Amino acid sequence: MERQHPNDPLHGITLKALLEELLARHGWPGLASRIEIRCFSVDPSIKSSLVFLRRNRWARDLVEQLYLEDAEKPSPQ
Repeated sequence: MERQHPNDPLHGITLKALLEELLARHGWPGLASRIEIRCFSVDPSIKSSLVFLRRNRWARDLVEQLYLEDAEKPSPQ
């Protein structure tokens, strides 16, 4: 089911953009420690992670939740 509500904080953000932003903020080791899935800890890449997250809704939900939690925090300076 696609998110179509304009008040949805994830509206208009692609999974790739979301993952790249989390990666820039945390790096692969940081993502692997926050979300324990192999695509972040064993030979990680954007491509393999996107394939896994698109096939496994439960994992995508965890990544989206982390993104939303990070969005609420002030950016480190």
